[in-house]
Amino acid sequence: MRTVPCLLIVAVLANACASTAIANRVDAPATPSSAPAGTEAASRDRSVSEIAEFVRPSLVKITQVGREGAYGIGSGFVISSEGLIATNRHVIGEGRRIKVETSDGRQHEVSEVVASDSRLDLAILRVTTKGLQSLELADSAQARQGQRIVAMGNPMGMSYSVVEGVISEPQREIEGQPMLQVAVPIEQGNSGGPLLDRQGRVLGLLTLKSALSENLGFAMPVNALKLLLAKPNPIPMERWLTIGVLNSRFWKTLMGAQWSQRAGVVNVSQTGTGFGGRALCLWHEEPPRDVFEATVTVRLQEESGAAGLAFCADGQERHYGFYPTGGKMRLTRFDGPDVFSWKILQEQDSPAYRPGEWNTLRVRVNGPQLQCFVNETRVFEMEDGGLRGGSVGLCKFRTTEAGFKKFRVGLDLAEKGPTTEDAELIGKSVELVLGAQTEREKERVVSEFLRNPDASRRLLEERRRSLEKDAERLKDLGLEVHRRSVRERLAAELGAPDGKAKLLRCALLLSKHDNPELDVESYERGFTQMVQELKGQPELAEGTTSAVRRLKRYLFEENGFHGSRSDYGSRSNSYVNEVLDDREGLPITLSVVYLELARQLGLKEVEGIPLPGRFMVGFREDAAGEFSFLDVYDGGKELSLEEAAALVSEDGIVSKKARTPATNREIILRMIRNLLGPLIETRSPAREALPYLDLLLAIDPEAARERVSRAMLRERAGDRRGARADVGWLLEHLPEGSREDQREMLEQWVERLAR
Repeated sequence: MRTVPCLLIVAVLANACASTAIANRVDAPATPSSAPAGTEAASRDRSVSEIAEFVRPSLVKITQVGREGAYGIGSGFVISSEGLIATNRHVIGEGRRIKVETSDGRQHEVSEVVASDSRLDLAILRVTTKGLQSLELADSAQARQGQRIVAMGNPMGMSYSVVEGVISEPQREIEGQPMLQVAVPIEQGNSGGPLLDRQGRVLGLLTLKSALSENLGFAMPVNALKLLLAKPNPIPMERWLTIGVLNSRFWKTLMGAQWSQRAGVVNVSQTGTGFGGRALCLWHEEPPRDVFEATVTVRLQEESGAAGLAFCADGQERHYGFYPTGGKMRLTRFDGPDVFSWKILQEQDSPAYRPGEWNTLRVRVNGPQLQCFVNETRVFEMEDGGLRGGSVGLCKFRTTEAGFKKFRVGLDLAEKGPTTEDAELIGKSVELVLGAQTEREKERVVSEFLRNPDASRRLLEERRRSLEKDAERLKDLGLEVHRRSVRERLAAELGAPDGKAKLLRCALLLSKHDNPELDVESYERGFTQMVQELKGQPELAEGTTSAVRRLKRYLFEENGFHGSRSDYGSRSNSYVNEVLDDREGLPITLSVVYLELARQLGLKEVEGIPLPGRFMVGFREDAAGEFSFLDVYDGGKELSLEEAAALVSEDGIVSKKARTPATNREIILRMIRNLLGPLIETRSPAREALPYLDLLLAIDPEAARERVSRAMLRERAGDRRGARADVGWLLEHLPEGSREDQREMLEQWVERLAR
């Protein structure tokens, strides 16, 4: 019998994730309870409807929250009234927030991952709710062929469904693991649900489906779950979380609310515990006491909310707040925990504030003077010396949901606008595109429109659609200007001698190519803090091997960096800023983080090794020694050359070129190809793939394969001139000794494009 391969199973059934979060052991879980006393569960077979009614209160729906929001619905069930939930390991992923919902619609907070085992594909969660109805665990070693069973779960999002079947094979070995083979359909969402005998006791956990039959699947025996209960490895949720978690090295949250970070944006939701739903998120470094500036760009989900800058915060209840609320701007001083200790210093409308959009707030503290700006327009200026010193950060109130980005602290953070000459040039260009009118012309046109309002309305609608097209063109133009700027900056950075080009900055620029709002300098400053945490530690001075192992522990054990498995195809894995945010990535992006850390700490004999299909980190004690390898995708596992070769090659052989350390330029080119490859393979629209080809060829003009791809895409997009230029380049650079038919083919292509 053929089964779905393991990685495919995980992707199909749960949209799962991967992580290596580590935590200290906490209290051991309570022993699972038996069926309630007085029931007939152990004395007679029950009907399917009776089992469904009995089990339903103990069945849960589990949702993991990943990079694109909630996804990956799976199942689980209560095994202890103390709040223990059993499920599959792949259902909860790694490093993600986990939502648990019982059949009555109640949500239950997950406080820890009590135990997990990737090999057994099992996990036990603890929720804060007590008194849940638990299920009795049977002895799966007593399972018999032909035994009637019942399966429950949430297949394809259909909550709390039930199906009956039989055990077709009680000891089927799947990839070295004995499993229960069952004649029941298993679909996405069933994973982690209970497989029950006809007394309502748990025999196993639904885990895999067969590739041959829709009505055949596999369940992990419940006796394997008992092994986890006997030897738990608890991880508190604050240590488990890596996806979207706010980095505690840089931020300190006060008074509750839920703070998270994704792609450089700090998001907040839920009500704070302070009076009026107040909550704070303070930056780790305190600014100068009497003269400084702080700025952040904020967007409220609803204008009735309130969120913005906090400054001169004492780390408890006292601070200033500058923020929009109800469409107005407000400056408040908070001297304590209740409404009687608040004082609204200033409040007014500001035409510079843009409701529903991103708005940049800036405060300047200069001795007793306070100045507040929104979108570089001054709103308030006053003297108030009530608070000084302390921290700067973010604040929110009531039920506000908001996003913050580009938070900075410094001495002069005012944005430098374009010169008068630049502004005039931009203004003229926009007028040409939009056809701006004077007020007199506008009034005359309105009078004419009133002669025939219906026809005028149709004309105005046509004009509106035309303006929308113009706006879209302006948007595309802005993106093109941005991407060309990034191309030039990245090419210039990589054009420096390889020892001077900064790998992290280059990787961040690649991320900025797709995300114009990314603040490269902010991530560089955050990375510097990581370097500072390690500087001076004795292991770094004891030799390369000792230093490499210290960095490995720091990244993969202490900070939860890990390789992405079932979420492997997410483009987030190729953006190093999101890898730093989520601590999850591909071999090459995790290697970039490791290599940059090593380089900034002065480790000279640590290099990136471009093995086929699996980028690794190589290290040696001196320049004459042989490389050993770190598989950063597998938690920094140390490998010999033979072990690394066996992992990436069927014959266990890798070429000398593949073992030669990669330059920064080669690393970035490989990262670009990771982003480009899926677009080419799936024949995505030319406009999606062309920017990556332009970027790659700006860095490596002699990349002939990509030159061919760009010529083809340009032709498909109607850019015959650009395609002809690429084909002409290929003709001029044909290697000596090329076959004549190759030249003829290119010449015919040029002729076709010239027609």
